Amino acid sequence: MSPDPLPLADRLARQIASGGPISVAHYIAEANQHYYATRDPLGAEGDFTTAPEISQMFGELVGLALADIWMRSGRSGQAAYVELGPGRGTLASDALRAMQRAALAPPVHLVETSPALRGRQQALLPTAIHHDTIASLPEQGPLLVVANEFFDALPVRQCIRVGDEWRERVLLPREEPGRFIAVAGYRRIESGLPPIAADAPDGAILESPIAAAEIAYALAQKIARQGGAAIIVDYGYEGPALGDTLQAVKAHQFADPFADPGEVDLTTHVDFTMLGNMARQAGLRVHGPVGQGSFLRQLGIDARAAQLAAGAPARAQDVQAAARRLTDADAMGTLFKAMAWTHPDWADPAGFDA
Repeated sequence: MSPDPLPLADRLARQIASGGPISVAHYIAEANQHYYATRDPLGAEGDFTTAPEISQMFGELVGLALADIWMRSGRSGQAAYVELGPGRGTLASDALRAMQRAALAPPVHLVETSPALRGRQQALLPTAIHHDTIASLPEQGPLLVVANEFFDALPVRQCIRVGDEWRERVLLPREEPGRFIAVAGYRRIESGLPPIAADAPDGAILESPIAAAEIAYALAQKIARQGGAAIIVDYGYEGPALGDTLQAVKAHQFADPFADPGEVDLTTHVDFTMLGNMARQAGLRVHGPVGQGSFLRQLGIDARAAQLAAGAPARAQDVQAAARRLTDADAMGTLFKAMAWTHPDWADPAGFDA
């Protein structure tokens, strides 16, 4: 029997010992790859809960929004449902059930690398086709894409202001096992910085979502070629902006992002301005971002909550509490934002009035 592999923290420490400090982006990539490959992190027994796990209403309304765009765009072609990072498959299941009411039953394509989550998705969506990346998605026909809390888990490069220079932020191991410290590296960053970098104070941090930008642009190009629309929901901001947004969550509590890599969920806030720019460069129209609360209310979550509550009076309080959690400004309604991309020949989506 082969010995157990080294814990990820030890492997990263060995990488640093042999090759020098590693970037924050490399650390996030390695940590999240291990994290998602080895567990189902969702739900009360996991580390965090996403909107589809809070209520079926979220997935239903997203599905109806996509079906509505498809219908008002002339029911164009054999559309495929695509979801990036589909979790347990809950959102897709709810969305597809709602789409069927609109006489839309698209083939299902899920972009997922986690074996644990693929198993959960397959049990719920047995006909779904899995993909490791967006590169193998269908090349013919419109795409109806959903990305809920997908982009936040992708690695970002962090730069830190040191005097009058910007340097990449890197990691070194601490003396305590499994822990690391972020410091300014030797590599100077001299290009690709936004205008706000010029007047940033010493110690300021700037995040560059290079991986998210590459995926967003490639996805937008596919929609531009094939037709379709995308709905993106995540927590984030309209950048560029200064600040360190890297955070870790374990058992529904914030944790040290530079401790126990691969055992905590690492995320950063999503730059929606960047996502919109990638879509526009590919030739798509961009709608939003708007707060998740505004998005869901415009799609009819209040009416749907009343309908569900009337149909199950014993669960009425839970239904209303879930709706408030998804939409209230002091819950998920403002921090979480929604954006849509549409092919230039397709109709405008519902839910994005200012």
